[in-house]
Amino acid sequence: MSKRLVILGAGESGASAARLGQREGYDVFVSDAGAGNDTYLAELREAGIEFETGGHSRHRLLQADVVVKSPGIPDTANIIKMIDQAGILIVSEIEFAFRYVAQDATIVGITGSNGKTTTTMLTHHLLQTAGERVMAGGNLGDSFARLLVDHEPQDIYVLELSSFQLDGIVDFRPDIATILNITPDHLDRYEYKLEKYADSKFRIARRQRASDHLLILDDPETIAPARRRNKTEAAVTVIDPEKDIDGSRITVQEQVFDLSGSSLRGRHNAMNALFAVRIALLLNVSPEEIRVGLESFVPAAHRMEVIPTTDGRTWINDSKATNVDSTYFALEAMDGPTVWIAGGTDKGNDYAPLRELLNGKVHTLICLGVDNKKLKEAFADIDRVVECQSAERAVELAREYAGAGDRILLSPACASFDLFKNYMDRGDQFREHVKRQVA
Repeated sequence: MSKRLVILGAGESGASAARLGQREGYDVFVSDAGAGNDTYLAELREAGIEFETGGHSRHRLLQADVVVKSPGIPDTANIIKMIDQAGILIVSEIEFAFRYVAQDATIVGITGSNGKTTTTMLTHHLLQTAGERVMAGGNLGDSFARLLVDHEPQDIYVLELSSFQLDGIVDFRPDIATILNITPDHLDRYEYKLEKYADSKFRIARRQRASDHLLILDDPETIAPARRRNKTEAAVTVIDPEKDIDGSRITVQEQVFDLSGSSLRGRHNAMNALFAVRIALLLNVSPEEIRVGLESFVPAAHRMEVIPTTDGRTWINDSKATNVDSTYFALEAMDGPTVWIAGGTDKGNDYAPLRELLNGKVHTLICLGVDNKKLKEAFADIDRVVECQSAERAVELAREYAGAGDRILLSPACASFDLFKNYMDRGDQFREHVKRQVA
């Protein structure tokens, strides 16, 4: 008799896990409390996988041998409590897919509060440029399960991993794990306790062996206490940006890499490069191949993305900066007079760390949000503070107030859901209006 697999959530990871389960011989049922996504529902129909939307048939869920839940569903949800109390195993899609990856494949897992996507993409690019059979996914692009279902087996998988995904792992074990940083984010899922969030990140190393590697940031305030609570057998390498970053030059294992000719702008991208280069060296990519990869790397959209214009000003789309820490690094990278566009859904932000970066740099703050009161109060002493409620108007105001040679930086430090579908929609609209309005 086939084992019963229930998938909670009919999104990217859910549909992919369902198809993987079907391939592996499970009796699969997908249940989504919402309307579901038309694209992924079509995938399920085509595969002949039974699903329901608009609610959960509890008796069907309780028949499961294993449940794969969407990372967006918190452990505190009543449906999860019910399944857990019934003694049914609940895992993340990452955990489920790991059980069906080739044993000789190398897994690179990348987590952290900020920089995950760029580090994952850069690591993948360095390995691919060197000729490795490698794919990237996880919390970025295709889910891990989709990589296994829709593509030929790879030698290396580079996975971006969120804390929500890591909360659902049991046996998942990356050969190389990285914890880029830990700063306050998503604390509503962790009882508003940073230590619980940090412990979630450190789950990435819980199953690692002595032959595996864990790369962590030299951060005594958050990383060190979490490391003491979360022991690992892996060989630990501590990345020290203060020692290893000198302007646009980084040093890794006594090799110097110059980022000045690359698209990796700012100190935060130099930090990301420290990790990616270290991973590439661990996987036997030569320094020369790494230098070629650094030069040809193109960052993802919405992450310090420079929008090409001919107006003599630099327009930067950093819409992915949805927390203060990300915006800190973006502002730090500004090397001239700046018009800063910020705002959105405030997640309990403390804007104080940003103040040291503003003097003599930011002359105009454009508040882009439904409720800008907190942002305006925090930065009332900036020379000019204005507000608007559309990307189009933000670009119009930036054109009015930015001088020749200025930087115009969209780095919101807030979530996007007050005015936009998500950070991508916000960044896309910003880019579109820059292209329309700026010659």
